[in-house]
Amino acid sequence: MKKIASILILIFAFSLTAEAQRKRRKEKGPQLSIEQRSTLMAKQMTLSLDLSDKQQKQIKSLFKTQAAEKMSAMKIKKENRANKKKPTADEIYAMKNKVLDNRIAFKKGMKNILTAEQFEKFQKMAKVKKMKGKKMMKKKMARKKKMMMMKKRKMEKKRKEEKGNN
Repeated sequence: MKKIASILILIFAFSLTAEAQRKRRKEKGPQLSIEQRSTLMAKQMTLSLDLSDKQQKQIKSLFKTQAAEKMSAMKIKKENRANKKKPTADEIYAMKNKVLDNRIAFKKGMKNILTAEQFEKFQKMAKVKKMKGKKMMKKKMARKKKMMMMKKRKMEKKRKEEKGNN
């Protein structure tokens, strides 16, 4: 009986800490506006690629349009999630097609704005960023898998103890 009580207390404490972590993730702090984000990204790009003022302004407007598209897509996803509505296959196709069209347009816009040397450097930077993202995703999935295995072991241990007590 003491073992079951201690396991329940442990599970309760674990669930409280997990809930607190989820709340912290949701409360990331103030969100930057599209204007602010595009300005910061353009300045970062200026530092990396040594852009002229004209290029910086053009890239800033390109980032604004890209950010606006992303925000509208995120709002739609949030609304669907809140309404517990799952998109149909045609809707998923349309969304993915729109995302790819936006990427193509962004890449063409960057190619028109940047010089050949700058564009080459931009592509290398994008590739490195993409690889970092994939690496982070693998780490996140590994942690998730580890947590699932721990939960599974705890549940199996709990079942064995319950069978032993009966």
